Amino acid sequence: MTATRMTDVQDVIDANPLSAFQKRVIALCFLVVAIDGFDTAAIGFIAPALRAQWGVTPAQLAPLFGAGLFGLMVGAFVFGPLADRWGRKPVLVATTVFFGLATLASAFATSVEMLTVLRFVTGIGLGGAMPAAITLTSEFCPARKRSSLVTLMFCGFTIGSAAAGLAASHIVGAFGWQGLLVLGGVLPLVLVPVLAAVLPESPRYLALRQAPAARIAAIMQPIAPATDLSGLRFSSAVRPRGLPIAQFFRGGLATGTLLIWTTFFMSLLVFYLLSSWLPLLITTAGFSLANASLMAATLATGGTIGAVLIGRLMDRFNPHRVLGFAYLLAGAFVMLLGSATALPWLLVFAIFGAGFGVAGAQVGVNALAAAYYPTAARATGVSWANAVGRIGSVLGSMVGGFLLSLGWDLATVFTVAALPAFLAALAMFAKGVTRQPMPAIVPVAAE
Repeated sequence: MTATRMTDVQDVIDANPLSAFQKRVIALCFLVVAIDGFDTAAIGFIAPALRAQWGVTPAQLAPLFGAGLFGLMVGAFVFGPLADRWGRKPVLVATTVFFGLATLASAFATSVEMLTVLRFVTGIGLGGAMPAAITLTSEFCPARKRSSLVTLMFCGFTIGSAAAGLAASHIVGAFGWQGLLVLGGVLPLVLVPVLAAVLPESPRYLALRQAPAARIAAIMQPIAPATDLSGLRFSSAVRPRGLPIAQFFRGGLATGTLLIWTTFFMSLLVFYLLSSWLPLLITTAGFSLANASLMAATLATGGTIGAVLIGRLMDRFNPHRVLGFAYLLAGAFVMLLGSATALPWLLVFAIFGAGFGVAGAQVGVNALAAAYYPTAARATGVSWANAVGRIGSVLGSMVGGFLLSLGWDLATVFTVAALPAFLAALAMFAKGVTRQPMPAIVPVAAE
């Protein structure tokens, strides 16, 4: 009898150049994350219109910001383990439908309380889609380009956020704040049939779940067109016993997990403090709503450029040092915001720099988390790191209103806002000096 050949899925991916098939997967995940970014940022851009129409105060808007971000946290906690259990594709498609319908429903809210509830529901879907897209992209990437490609895909989020600002500058004035939410709801629903028909499941996930070799080979063949994959058996990581969350604290992963969680928490705290309150702060400084939307969109533009450069640097140099210095740069620019409101060009430069450092590094730390955890717990690892970060985002979205209510000058407010960026830098530098082994996966008992 002929012995069955065994090969590792990642070895096949690493041995071949990036194929058009893999690029299509990355592009589809990019589109999901772009729409995710659009819908997440939309609430900040419609805040001035809501304030004018409903007469709400910044203190009343804070729960509205917080509700959506709290939903993001819940979605990340819930859907990550489901993606590790049921697959990356089903969760990505289901959550895209979920947040599309919820965003569309939000356009018909008649009170701030109703909109707050609907933003929470929307956030659940948004929070589940993003980690699934990150995980799926990571598992289709060759190791040598993983950081660059994951960060490039995740640039969709910052591009989507910037697009929300550009769209708001035209749509809100012509159609009201509802028009922006209608657009944000229709886009994902149009994309869903494409995802269902074209997007493949992760071959690493299928190998882990011991799916039929023919199914895995059909997905892998476009990646390795010159290789005969017939008759192969595909391997991946050993399936662990117990819940994926338990893997975060085994085999020397505990310290790294806590430092990654700290980075996510601090990074998203400062990012959502800025993205939630910048449009309102800029209009308060005397700029029009249209100009405020365009200027605030510079935050996401800086994040997009930062993510591309940071991802490339992470593949060439120590990724922890790259991220640490990026967060230091971010903190410096956030502090500059406090003294830049009198000069429009300096304000735009400071917003761009803050986005370059904060949003760019946040994209990079997602790639770092995806590479850090084993296949069996990767979706949960990325999702739960995002969920912990969402706790920071909820706090950031609400602390902005608190800081403004204290009557501090903007220089003091933004100095305080810069502190989380510096703490994120410290966490990345600390993780860089730890030398942890790969996780010791406890295999599941034979069934």
